Amino acid sequence: MRERLPHEIVASVLAGLTAFLGGNALHLPPWAVFLSWAAVFLLGGPRGDRAVRLWCAMPAGSAFALVIVLVERHAGGAFGEGQTARNAFQALVILVVNTALMYTGRLGVLVPGMFLGFASYFATFFGGFGYDPGNPWAAWLCVVAMNALGPVFAHLSTRLTFPVREAAPARADAPVTGADAA
Repeated sequence: MRERLPHEIVASVLAGLTAFLGGNALHLPPWAVFLSWAAVFLLGGPRGDRAVRLWCAMPAGSAFALVIVLVERHAGGAFGEGQTARNAFQALVILVVNTALMYTGRLGVLVPGMFLGFASYFATFFGGFGYDPGNPWAAWLCVVAMNALGPVFAHLSTRLTFPVREAAPARADAPVTGADAA
């Protein structure tokens, strides 16, 4: 396939459009689009089944991260109020929840996408992104929405190059038929 518009230009225009997604009152995390966009190409390029796979995996990974934040918020002082006690509790929570994430990921070979969703959630929540910074549920909604756009942008980045099939080159050793000679 030959591209009428270079993929680099199309992808850059689409990347620039994410500034309008993040730079508004909702304060959405535009980089979350890039993570899932790249994930599509890591899976082999835009295709419906790959998008669905990410649309299932990334919110699941973000949900596991949400559980960690909620448990930490509501029971973070269970081992005591000192920093070492809080760190020990957080380590235990991460051990349990991360193990659950990885076993769950085996069900549909979702672990890489789940980890991208997991990381996206933490970056959104701790980075203060979303329409209500510091709200764990708002961070989850925002990151899921933005991660969902990545496969769409990946698809658009290939479709908007307006690819055309290249004509097969004529073979020099092909036999000449009566129709070709006329």
